Amino acid sequence: MFFHQLEGLYIDKKVSFTDLKQVLLTFARELFGSETQIRLRPSYFPFTEPSAEMDISCHICGGEGCGFCKHTGWVEILGCGMVDPNVLEACGIDSNTYSGYAFGLGIERITNLKYHVADLRLFSENDVRFLQEFESAY
Repeated sequence: MFFHQLEGLYIDKKVSFTDLKQVLLTFARELFGSETQIRLRPSYFPFTEPSAEMDISCHICGGEGCGFCKHTGWVEILGCGMVDPNVLEACGIDSNTYSGYAFGLGIERITNLKYHVADLRLFSENDVRFLQEFESAY
Protein backbone atom coordinates (compact mmCIF):
# COMPACT_ATOMS: atom_id res chain seq x y z
CA MET A 1 0.00 0.00 0.00
CA PHE A 2 1.17 3.52 -0.73
CA PHE A 3 -0.03 7.07 -0.34
CA HIS A 4 1.52 10.22 -1.77
CA GLN A 5 0.33 13.50 -0.33
CA LEU A 6 0.71 17.02 -1.68
CA GLU A 7 0.39 19.59 1.08
CA GLY A 8 0.23 23.36 1.13
CA LEU A 9 0.70 25.82 3.97
CA TYR A 10 0.42 29.60 3.82
CA ILE A 11 1.04 31.91 6.79
CA ASP A 12 0.92 35.71 6.63
CA LYS A 13 -0.85 38.72 8.11
CA LYS A 14 -4.64 38.85 7.69
CA VAL A 15 -5.03 35.46 5.95
CA SER A 16 -8.67 34.41 5.92
CA PHE A 17 -10.83 31.43 5.04
CA THR A 18 -11.90 33.41 1.97
CA ASP A 19 -8.26 33.40 0.82
CA LEU A 20 -8.16 29.63 1.23
CA LYS A 21 -11.39 29.17 -0.70
CA GLN A 22 -10.18 31.33 -3.60
CA VAL A 23 -6.84 29.49 -3.84
CA LEU A 24 -8.65 26.14 -3.88
CA LEU A 25 -11.16 27.31 -6.49
CA THR A 26 -8.34 28.54 -8.73
CA PHE A 27 -6.46 25.26 -8.23
CA ALA A 28 -9.53 23.19 -9.11
CA ARG A 29 -10.31 25.23 -12.22
CA GLU A 30 -6.71 25.11 -13.45
CA LEU A 31 -6.62 21.35 -13.01
CA PHE A 32 -10.12 20.30 -14.08
CA GLY A 33 -11.41 23.18 -16.22
CA SER A 34 -12.86 26.66 -15.87
CA GLU A 35 -16.41 25.44 -15.26
CA THR A 36 -15.42 23.43 -12.18
CA GLN A 37 -17.32 24.34 -9.03
CA ILE A 38 -16.21 23.62 -5.46
CA ARG A 39 -17.99 23.20 -2.18
CA LEU A 40 -16.47 23.12 1.29
CA ARG A 41 -18.08 20.86 3.89
CA PRO A 42 -17.26 21.23 7.61
CA SER A 43 -14.95 18.50 8.86
CA TYR A 44 -12.28 17.87 11.47
CA PHE A 45 -8.52 17.68 10.95
CA PRO A 46 -5.92 18.01 13.70
CA PHE A 47 -4.09 21.34 13.72
CA THR A 48 -6.73 23.26 11.73
CA GLU A 49 -9.88 25.02 12.89
CA PRO A 50 -12.19 25.50 11.15
CA SER A 51 -11.56 22.52 8.90
CA ALA A 52 -13.32 21.41 5.72
CA GLU A 53 -13.35 18.77 3.04
CA MET A 54 -13.46 20.10 -0.49
CA ASP A 55 -15.56 18.57 -3.24
CA ILE A 56 -15.45 19.46 -6.92
CA SER A 57 -18.30 19.23 -9.38
CA CYS A 58 -17.91 15.92 -11.18
CA HIS A 59 -16.22 16.68 -14.49
CA ILE A 60 -17.17 13.26 -15.86
CA CYS A 61 -20.91 13.96 -15.82
CA GLY A 62 -20.79 17.74 -15.53
CA GLY A 63 -22.42 17.61 -12.11
CA GLU A 64 -25.50 15.79 -13.39
CA GLY A 65 -24.78 12.61 -11.42
CA CYS A 66 -23.09 9.39 -12.55
CA GLY A 67 -21.67 6.19 -11.08
CA PHE A 68 -18.27 7.82 -10.47
CA CYS A 69 -19.71 10.56 -8.23
CA LYS A 70 -22.31 8.20 -6.76
CA HIS A 71 -25.04 10.20 -8.51
CA THR A 72 -24.40 13.27 -6.34
CA GLY A 73 -22.63 15.45 -8.91
CA TRP A 74 -19.73 15.97 -6.43
CA VAL A 75 -16.38 14.26 -5.77
CA GLU A 76 -14.27 14.81 -2.61
CA ILE A 77 -10.65 15.67 -3.41
CA LEU A 78 -8.94 17.23 -0.38
CA GLY A 79 -8.97 18.37 3.21
CA CYS A 80 -8.19 21.91 4.32
CA GLY A 81 -8.56 24.45 7.07
CA MET A 82 -7.26 27.46 8.92
CA VAL A 83 -4.13 26.78 10.97
CA ASP A 84 -5.10 26.56 14.64
CA PRO A 85 -3.64 29.56 16.53
CA ASN A 86 -2.17 27.14 19.11
CA VAL A 87 -0.07 25.58 16.33
CA LEU A 88 1.25 28.99 15.34
CA GLU A 89 2.10 29.83 18.95
CA ALA A 90 3.85 26.47 19.43
CA CYS A 91 6.05 27.40 16.45
CA GLY A 92 6.90 30.79 17.90
CA ILE A 93 4.55 32.71 15.58
CA ASP A 94 2.34 35.40 17.11
CA SER A 95 -1.22 34.27 16.35
CA ASN A 96 -2.54 37.77 17.08
CA THR A 97 -0.56 39.05 14.08
CA TYR A 98 -0.41 36.03 11.76
CA SER A 99 -2.89 33.47 10.49
CA GLY A 100 -2.79 30.89 7.77
CA TYR A 101 -4.32 27.95 5.99
CA ALA A 102 -3.27 24.43 5.10
CA PHE A 103 -4.51 21.78 2.68
CA GLY A 104 -3.58 18.27 1.63
CA LEU A 105 -4.56 16.00 -1.23
CA GLY A 106 -3.61 12.58 -2.51
CA ILE A 107 -1.65 12.62 -5.78
CA GLU A 108 -3.09 9.31 -6.96
CA ARG A 109 -6.64 10.52 -6.28
CA ILE A 110 -6.14 13.64 -8.40
CA THR A 111 -4.53 11.62 -11.20
CA ASN A 112 -7.40 9.14 -10.99
CA LEU A 113 -9.92 11.94 -11.43
CA LYS A 114 -8.05 13.83 -14.14
CA TYR A 115 -7.15 10.83 -16.31
CA HIS A 116 -10.00 8.45 -15.42
CA VAL A 117 -7.70 5.70 -14.14
CA ALA A 118 -10.04 2.80 -13.46
CA ASP A 119 -7.96 1.06 -10.79
CA LEU A 120 -5.55 2.81 -8.41
CA ARG A 121 -3.50 -0.39 -8.14
CA LEU A 122 -2.15 0.35 -11.62
CA PHE A 123 0.06 3.04 -10.06
CA SER A 124 1.99 0.46 -8.05
CA GLU A 125 2.52 -2.25 -10.68
CA ASN A 126 5.56 -0.49 -12.20
CA ASP A 127 4.36 -1.16 -15.73
CA VAL A 128 6.20 1.34 -17.91
CA ARG A 129 3.46 1.17 -20.55
CA PHE A 130 0.96 2.50 -18.00
CA LEU A 131 3.29 5.26 -16.88
CA GLN A 132 4.00 6.33 -20.48
CA GLU A 133 0.32 7.20 -20.89
CA PHE A 134 1.00 10.26 -18.72
CA GLU A 135 4.10 11.62 -20.42
CA SER A 136 3.97 15.34 -20.88
CA ALA A 137 3.38 16.74 -24.33
CA TYR A 138 5.95 19.50 -23.63
